[in-house]
Order: sequence, then structure tokens, then C-alpha cells
Amino acid sequence: MNWRIVLALALKELRSLARDRFLLGFVIYAFTASIYVQATGNAQDIRNASIVIADEDGSELSRRIAGMLPRQHFRQPVMVTPGELSALLESGEATFALDIPPRFEAELLAGRRPSIQLLIDATAISQAGLGASHIAASLNQEVADFLRARARPPPRTPPFELRAAFNQGLVSTWFTGVVELLDTTTMLAILLAGAAIVREREHGTLEHLLAMPVRPVEIMTAKTLANGAVILALAGLALVFVVEGLLGLEPAGSVPLFLLGVASYLFFAGSFGIFLGTISRSMPQLALIFILVVLPMNLLSGGNTPLESMPTWLQTVMQASPSTHYVAMTQAILIRGADLSIVWPHFAGTLGIGALFFAFSLFRFRRFLASQG
Repeated sequence: MNWRIVLALALKELRSLARDRFLLGFVIYAFTASIYVQATGNAQDIRNASIVIADEDGSELSRRIAGMLPRQHFRQPVMVTPGELSALLESGEATFALDIPPRFEAELLAGRRPSIQLLIDATAISQAGLGASHIAASLNQEVADFLRARARPPPRTPPFELRAAFNQGLVSTWFTGVVELLDTTTMLAILLAGAAIVREREHGTLEHLLAMPVRPVEIMTAKTLANGAVILALAGLALVFVVEGLLGLEPAGSVPLFLLGVASYLFFAGSFGIFLGTISRSMPQLALIFILVVLPMNLLSGGNTPLESMPTWLQTVMQASPSTHYVAMTQAILIRGADLSIVWPHFAGTLGIGALFFAFSLFRFRRFLASQG
């Protein structure tokens, strides 16, 4: 393979992409505003949740409990009567309702374990679960501090214990932002490579390539490298300016290792995009095939839904998809701080499957060029 020809063809591909202002604008939007909007608009953490409290005890501890909740997650609690709790939940005016029973403080100081009733509107199940966790953790801490100040031992077994690893603040925008970055990388890497083939056919420049002394492997390599370089650069910028700058995620692992993982995955994504381009006759047809193939691959990759929650047979099938290994290794690097000694199996899986698909796509691309000649 003549690398000077590959470089010349890659530069030609970059100039062609730069002239397509609509596609270039779409790519830039997908790696900037789209990631931010998806991460913040689909946030699952607790913000400004409404809570009402019925204080039947009227003690110092019950008043402290009413002011214990973090303001970044909950509104100012509204004090109501016990008979109003169910009505407020049913009308949707409150998401959480806390009922502090009579003699709660006295029973606690006497060494007993009185209970507090927490009613939850579980319509939004994820927020209901997170809100209950925040309330229970704050309640345990407030009771322990109250008893400690009076030289009384705190309960040996608190009713709830919350320990969060890797994302102690339970900030959903961090997770959603990383998932959206990975999904965008997959979709646009495949779409750009496929559009490069369709664009050559629609613009009538494919015949020019066939008349030049270039080999199919050089054309395919140039298109894969050019489009992959654009996606890799935008992924790095999106990580720095959107995920880190706007969403506030500090990568726990190595950013160069993350970019190396993206580059290894783009080897497959570019090949797959060229394959789709060879079986598509127009851009609308490419878009339809893209929806049928790529979107399910993204949804089943383990980014949006953990693989463990899928049927066993589907987990086994998805191990043959590089997108599964790509999501696993990049999330491990950025969120859990994994190094190469941990994620190398995913690197090997991505590169191995990518090499096989590159060979298959090259075979298909050669037949495609022969049919055009």
C-alpha cells in the first residue's frame, strides 16, 4: 500500500467534508450542544423535589429533622397535618411525605427504636429511589448526631446505609454525558464513512477514483483515516469542553488512554460505515439502514442499560459487538479510573473484531468498485 496515495486521498476526503457545510455543522452540533442537552435534559438525580412533613411530636429532634434535607435536592419542606399527607400525594402536589409520630424523641432517648413513615409518589421510579436514599441517609445522620450530643449511643444498626462508589454525589449528568459522548462517536463515525461512499456516487466522482492508479485498500484506508481523525478530534474536544467544562466531570482515569480506546474503536466503525455505504444507493437509504442497524447496537451495548439486566443469550451475542467492548472500556477509564492492565481485554476484543470486519468490508468494497467500473 502506497502511503503517499493514502495521505493524498485522506486530504481530499477532508476537503470534501469541509465543503459539505450541512454535514459538518451537524457533526459539530452532535459533539457539543447535543451532548449537553441530552445530559442535562435527561438527568435522573433529585432536583427541587417537593416534600411535606407532618410533625406529630413537636420536639427538638422533629424540628431538626424538618430542616435536615439538602437544599440542592429538595424544596423547603411544607408543614401539614397527618390527614393531608395522602391527599397531597394523590394530587401530585408533593413527591415525598414524612410523618413523624408522637413521642418520637422520647422513645428514642429511652433506648427504643421508633419508626418514621415515609410516603413516596413513585411515578418517576428513579427519582423516588434516589430521594428515599437521600432522606434516609440524612435522617440516620441527624438521629446519630442528636443522640451523640446527649451522650447516648446511636442505634447499632441504622435503618439505611448509603455508600456510592465512583460517583459519590450521584450526579446523573456525569453518567449521561459520557454515554451520550460514546453514542455520538459511534453514530457519526459510521455515518460519515458511509456518507463518504454515497457522496462519491451521487457527485459522480467515483468514476474519477476508478480512473486513477489507486487500489481499493488505499481508498478505503484513506476514508477510514480521514473520517476517524475528525471524529477523534471532536471526541477529545467534547470531553474537555462539554463533559468536563460544562457538566463538571473530572475523568478518573487517563484521557490519552481514553483517546487510544476511541481510536481503536474507530477502526471498526469506519469499516462498518463503508460497508453500509456500499449497499446503499442514496443518503435516505443509508439513513434507513443506519436506523435499523446502528441504533439497536447502541441501545444493547451496555451504555444505557447494563448488560447484566439483559437475557443471558443476548449478553452472549453482544460480546461479538465492538460497541459493547468500547462502552465497557471507556466507562471504566473515565468513571472508575481503570488502567490498561484492566481494560486490555476490551482493547483486544475491539481491535480483533475490527480487523475481521475491515477485511470483510474491503472484500465488499472491491466488489462494489468492480460493479461500478
